[in-house]
Amino acid sequence: MTSAQQTPIAIIGATGQQGRSVIDALRDAGVPVRALVRDPGSAAARALHAAGAEVVRADQEDDRSLAEGLADVATLFYMTTFEGPDGTAGEVRRGHAVADAAARANVSHVVYSSVGGAERETGIPHFESKFEVEERLRALVPATILRPTFFMENLTAQLAPGENGEIVIRMPMPGDVPVQMIAVRDIGRAAARLLLEPGAIDGDAIEVAGDELTLDRVAAQAGEILGVPARFETIPPEYLGDDEDLKAMFRWFAEGSAYQADLPRSRSLIADASDLRSWLGTQRRQEPAERGALR
Repeated sequence: MTSAQQTPIAIIGATGQQGRSVIDALRDAGVPVRALVRDPGSAAARALHAAGAEVVRADQEDDRSLAEGLADVATLFYMTTFEGPDGTAGEVRRGHAVADAAARANVSHVVYSSVGGAERETGIPHFESKFEVEERLRALVPATILRPTFFMENLTAQLAPGENGEIVIRMPMPGDVPVQMIAVRDIGRAAARLLLEPGAIDGDAIEVAGDELTLDRVAAQAGEILGVPARFETIPPEYLGDDEDLKAMFRWFAEGSAYQADLPRSRSLIADASDLRSWLGTQRRQEPAERGALR
């Protein structure tokens, strides 16, 4: 993936895992990047500047800063999050604000990172909120929707062996139900390609995954690759406390036909997409204390 393009591609969410993965893929392709961040003085923003990105202040709650950040950009990548005191309502509000700002700035193409299944009426609050953003965006500007499945990085916090030297992966769902998953690095590579080649897929949306395994198999592969005993353990939904959003998501996972990414189609977009085994190999090269959770 190469480009002689000189107009920068804007990235909102640049200091997060997904945004940074998009920036890394674009920088690898030699493409100028404008990272839109709330605090240019933060350590993460300074690291982006050191890596060669243009860093510009822009807040999704501030229309003027969004307009300034999106001035004269080629295309835009963004994602939204439901984390924070205003939950999914805030996610929708911020997602709509970015879509509106992109339209006013005449951005030629937007890639939005949503979630696998957002369009299938799951009833999961943070899936439904992302679909609301999708709909607003599509009504305003040319857009491609990237729908990642379960992040492999969501496993990292559970890969450190316990006191007995055993890895125990715990989730509130059965261990024999397949789950599709993808590495964050591959989300970035997929988004970068769609930003540079809007016609890289048929249609305007793609659900992406790099592997599909039961959680029993996830634990078995973790033990094999990391060289320690490992097992999966189902925990009760009560473990999630009063988080009805996550409870709804794990009930959906347990149905067994939740994510529906076409793996060959994903691999046609993301060359050499990581399966779990290869991703675990990257974790093996880290000390357990370095393996942090994605969120």
